[in-house]
Amino acid sequence: MYQNIMFDLDGTVTDSGRAIMSSVRYALSEMGITDQPEEKLRTFIGPSLYDSFEREYGLKGEDCDRAVSLYRDIYEKERMYDVDIYEGIPELLRELKSSGKTVFLITSKPLVFSEKILERIGLAKYFDHLTAPDLSDHSSDKKRLIEKAVSRYGLSKSECIMVGDTKYDILGAADAGVDSIAVTYGYGTLGEMKEAGATFTADSAKDIADLLGVRIC
Repeated sequence: MYQNIMFDLDGTVTDSGRAIMSSVRYALSEMGITDQPEEKLRTFIGPSLYDSFEREYGLKGEDCDRAVSLYRDIYEKERMYDVDIYEGIPELLRELKSSGKTVFLITSKPLVFSEKILERIGLAKYFDHLTAPDLSDHSSDKKRLIEKAVSRYGLSKSECIMVGDTKYDILGAADAGVDSIAVTYGYGTLGEMKEAGATFTADSAKDIADLLGVRIC
């Protein structure tokens, strides 16, 4: 049924919590905000940095720009590649490609970072297309990224499905009119994703494979 498989990156393909949270912690400390709880830092995994710094710390304008700049500086120089690939994801991507599916990356992480990470971890070869914002884009809206891919590549929405780990992925899919798989091993909560309108749920890469009709060990 689904020909076009759209994956989120952070929390879905890669466990990037260490890289993101440590970079957020550094940026906040440089802004004089210290001793932040991990549960608050975890909320930065998924949405755009601008939305997260404003939502969680009320930073706006130049203060928000500075926080994002501090984050990106340390992230790109030292921490961007401090990620793990979730178990079974390479096998899943390989089987999807082998079965003739078109595999997309749809992420709020800037394109320049996403491309570098996929190359470094050896997964770039499995993705046919990447849709991600540029560095000046402040939005967390996954709907517009999904719709951008649909429009650019002439896709049928009924043949598309979005795989993600947060309410932003699931709500974006629902608002764009495509089905979704909410994965429970990432950084979102199952309750929020169900409330956002998840079509399916999956606890592992194998579960995703089963839903998409491919087999992995």
